[in-house]
Amino acid sequence: MSDTPLRSQFVMGIAGLLLILSGFFVMGPGVSLASSPSDQARGHLSRAKVYLAAGDYQRAVEACQTYLDESPSVQGYVYLTYVYHTINGYLEWLAKRDEWVKVGQLSLSFGTRGTLDLVDPPDVLARMAKEILAEGLRQQFDITAAMANRLDKNKVDQLWQEQETWKKNHPDSWWAGVPEAWGW
Repeated sequence: MSDTPLRSQFVMGIAGLLLILSGFFVMGPGVSLASSPSDQARGHLSRAKVYLAAGDYQRAVEACQTYLDESPSVQGYVYLTYVYHTINGYLEWLAKRDEWVKVGQLSLSFGTRGTLDLVDPPDVLARMAKEILAEGLRQQFDITAAMANRLDKNKVDQLWQEQETWKKNHPDSWWAGVPEAWGW
């Protein structure tokens, strides 16, 4: 079969997800895995905040993923989920403003980060790129939000309330920053 490598990757991915989820079942809800993140882990959030302000969403995701790896907690999952939301919010804002070239650039920024792109840039249809990105982001923030809820639903609710207030107070730029209460 020609799709055997793809099927193997899929099976490995599912196995990894099940392994992660089994850890959450063993620990149970309400478990906080890290009470006070290290300064080094906190530095990842500081970098993520700068990346958000610059519109470098790929690095913002990577910084939050590294933070979560080094300091697993409900906050870490919520922060990663929030970054996915910021990308989607920015996409929607660009689409409303009919700025499809920027949507295409955002899409390219997730698939590229090498010098080869300078001489062989990939072509992307911006409206298709927006839909593909939006669907992938929705899936990712649903997954990370569910993981955060399994750890501590009350804390998640508190953090999302802070996020909603932030979005309300910054309707045209909330995706370029984080709620002040989060202390990034």
